[in-house]
Amino acid sequence: MTRQEKAAVIEELKQKFESTAFFYVTDSSAMTVEQVNKLRRLFHEKGIEMRVVKNTLARKAMESASPEKNFVAVFDSLKGPTAILFTDTANLPAKVIKEFRKESDKPIIKAAYIDSDVFIGDENLEVLASLKSKEDLLGELLTLLGSPMSNLLSALGSGGQDVMGVLKALEERG
Repeated sequence: MTRQEKAAVIEELKQKFESTAFFYVTDSSAMTVEQVNKLRRLFHEKGIEMRVVKNTLARKAMESASPEKNFVAVFDSLKGPTAILFTDTANLPAKVIKEFRKESDKPIIKAAYIDSDVFIGDENLEVLASLKSKEDLLGELLTLLGSPMSNLLSALGSGGQDVMGVLKALEERG
């Protein structure tokens, strides 16, 4: 690989790291070609980009990114064979890996970068898989916000026509 090619890869990775809030550093070595292809297909179906990268190029790309991203915490994980999973949903790669591991003991999670927090080690698979997605959290928030409003509306509908009737109905539900 020429210097220009390396510089282009570093710049591309830098852009990817800066524009993606979530990525996983994994090791899929010792997997058969068939297993890797199946895993890539599963990732692709879920919108997860899997890139096999040279550790030095990934590190240089992270080093050139803004310091507040906290990429330094990932550096120790950039050893040995490395595949990086870029995703828009924090828990999705962990869920796919967990499901895939019903057939195989690979891939291994070396690190996961979740919006400036870093999870080191494969033992975090369960924690990462159980993270709630942004959509899940928004749904829960809307449910919580809607609950008091629905109580008020039902109290208004069933409590009578005056304020005392509404207050009494709300107190009974309380």
